[in-house]
Amino acid sequence: MPEAKSTWRFPAAFWTANVIELFERAAYYGTFITLALFLTRTVGYGDIWANSIAGIFAAFLYLMPFFNGAAADRLGFRRSLILAFALLAAGYATLGLFPHKVTVLFSLLLVMMGGAFVKPIITGTVAKTSDESNRARAYSLFYMMVNIGAFSGKTVAKPVRVALGLDYVPLYSAGAAVVGLILVSLFYWPKRDVVAPSEGATQDHRGAQDALRDLLTVLRNGRFTALILITAAFWAIQGQLYASMPKYVLRMVGEHASPEWYANINPAVVVLLVVPITQLVRRLEAITSIGIGLGLIPFSALLMALSPQLSTDLTLFGYQLHPITVMMVAGIGLQGVAECFLSPRYLEYCSRQAPPGQEGLYMGFSHVNTFFAWLFGFVLSGFLLEAYCPEPKTLSLAEQAAWTVALKGQGAMPEAYAHAHYIWYVFAFIGFVGFAALLVFQFVTKRADARKRLRS
Repeated sequence: MPEAKSTWRFPAAFWTANVIELFERAAYYGTFITLALFLTRTVGYGDIWANSIAGIFAAFLYLMPFFNGAAADRLGFRRSLILAFALLAAGYATLGLFPHKVTVLFSLLLVMMGGAFVKPIITGTVAKTSDESNRARAYSLFYMMVNIGAFSGKTVAKPVRVALGLDYVPLYSAGAAVVGLILVSLFYWPKRDVVAPSEGATQDHRGAQDALRDLLTVLRNGRFTALILITAAFWAIQGQLYASMPKYVLRMVGEHASPEWYANINPAVVVLLVVPITQLVRRLEAITSIGIGLGLIPFSALLMALSPQLSTDLTLFGYQLHPITVMMVAGIGLQGVAECFLSPRYLEYCSRQAPPGQEGLYMGFSHVNTFFAWLFGFVLSGFLLEAYCPEPKTLSLAEQAAWTVALKGQGAMPEAYAHAHYIWYVFAFIGFVGFAALLVFQFVTKRADARKRLRS
């Protein structure tokens, strides 16, 4: 049988879902890039508590789609998206309007619930509106839209933070969520063959017992579960764009630095390269492409750790660039390249594991690698920041004075910041461990497949 010809043509529901995802990601990343900073500076938490809260929020946002995927199959994709964007708008608005230690927890819970509905529905729509001939292209386009949203959100976050203040950034995200709600209400009308089979039915609703049985089925898939844990190493490093980098840059470079825009190097690279790289590796096995991405990611952290090796500012097109800025841009750019190799093929791999009619459920579960990565990486980041790059207000008055002078280029940083770059060595090590684990995974699974072929 001849191989089906690949195409770039997709149904209207595919494109609508991707535009909706763009606004959801703009809202999320606008707030998320400043969340740990917001929890420290505006709310008053220390580094460990602030990063732990941000990590728990982000981690459960990636765990809950498993349960919300089952709920979305029951409620129907459109009704679930309307509920999701209403929760997102309310959560972001209350986060900015009531920035207190207790109320922010409730606000983040609302955002978590809303975001957990969006993930399985959009990725499920992508899966249902593509087939074996164009699924890799479908996910590359989806991932490009995700990163356009991420880029937009972080681009706007910087001027909002500087001109209005940190507490206005969540209000911007609330506005983006409202736009998403309007788009869902007006334009998201997927056909019956695009939504879950239970859409609009009363006799075929999936219950919690079904969801638990499916979860156990997935967990018994040893290869799938192992790959989830291995790829968590990738996202533990990627997550430091939000956990460590904003505080690290502002404390080591100064308030004029732009961590939001540094982080934008990643989605910019992904938007430019994800489609051509996906095309380049389309004939490779998905696991091979994932391995390339996992092999590159620890070197991004090593680049970030090398800024002390540059003794002076660099001049580029007439602009003076701090050594940390130079190495951050280089490291984050490499992360974007690694992501292009790993993420679309990872989503493709996960979509192939989903039984028909359960795409929302299984695609929600595919994000559990980020649950482990965010929970571990953010909590670890809080301890590393406190040890090697602490909040200046926690230092003695003499150290604070020395720090202020050093930021002006008129002296050395106080001893508390002498080993700030060690943070990145720790995460580089985690990346190398993940890559080594993937090599073992490939070796074991290939031998198992060879034995299975011989028996058959």
